[in-house]
Amino acid sequence: MRACGLELHPDKTQIVYCKDADDGVTMSTSGLTSSIYVSSAVVEESLGEDVCELQPAMSDQAAKAIRAEIRSWHIGKRSDKTLNDLAHMFNAKVRGWINYYGAFYRSMLYPTLRQLEHDLVLWAKRKYKRLRRHHIRAIHWLGRIARREPHLFEHWKWGLRSPVA
Repeated sequence: MRACGLELHPDKTQIVYCKDADDGVTMSTSGLTSSIYVSSAVVEESLGEDVCELQPAMSDQAAKAIRAEIRSWHIGKRSDKTLNDLAHMFNAKVRGWINYYGAFYRSMLYPTLRQLEHDLVLWAKRKYKRLRRHHIRAIHWLGRIARREPHLFEHWKWGLRSPVA
C-alpha cells in the first residue's frame, strides 16, 4: 500500500478470513459507517463450488443514527406544512444518505427509510381530519400520492413508498 502512497489506519482497517464464514455472518468495525455481510454463493452448479461473497453495506450504528435523525425532525408535528414543503425540507438529506449508503447494497436502506415513510403517515393523520383515526387509510392515501407523483420525495424515486389501495 505504501508503494501506492496509501496508508491504512489500524483502527479502521480489518483483514478478515471469510472462507469458513457461515451465511449471514456480519463483520463490522465499531465506529465506522459500513459493515461487510458475508454470504456464500454457488458459482457453477456443475462444479458445486461455494464461493464467499462480500457485500459492503450500511452499519447498524449508521442506520440507528439515521432513524434517530428522522425522528428528530418531528415530521408528524409539522401539520402547518404541505407535503411539497416537507419534500423540499428533507430531500437533500435523504438524497445524500441514498447516494452514500446506497452505493453498494441499497436494499439495506429500506428498513431505515421506512421510518421516514412512517412519519409521513403520522403527518397525514394529523393534517387531515378524515385520516385522523384511520392509520391504514392514511397509508393508502400516501401511497396514492406516491404513485401519482413519484419524484416528490427522493426515496419514492427508487420505489420505496407506502402500499397503494
